[in-house]
Amino acid sequence: MNLTIEQERAQHALRQIHDLQDRCRDWQDHYKSYVKGLPAAILSNGLGQALATLLSAAKGQQQDAHYVLYQHIEKWLGRSDPLAPYPGAPNVIKAITSHDSTAYRAAQMEAMAYLVWLKKFAAAYLLGAEEDDVK
Repeated sequence: MNLTIEQERAQHALRQIHDLQDRCRDWQDHYKSYVKGLPAAILSNGLGQALATLLSAAKGQQQDAHYVLYQHIEKWLGRSDPLAPYPGAPNVIKAITSHDSTAYRAAQMEAMAYLVWLKKFAAAYLLGAEEDDVK
């Protein structure tokens, strides 16, 4: 069965959110807030700076909602797929800084499209404040 890129984005995002449901009850509301605000940060500052800000906010804590959101974006942009902006890249920050502007623009557009799904599924499945979740 051949899935569209939109279906692949949705499947990947849903797996990430279901994983959070099972292991991270303490900060699901924080994750929801961060995923909701990330598209604006990307539009304002660019993908690289927005992702670097997530890493900085996590302060090296891998169980922090900032870091987990960073990982979700990293996994999607560096997945083993020739259509991925950085196929097989284990570190999206290194990939961003070592590829050309065409790849960067593609990665930024792909991240924005992927975030639509993460945001919707986070609003639907994660604990936390419900106001304005599905905008």
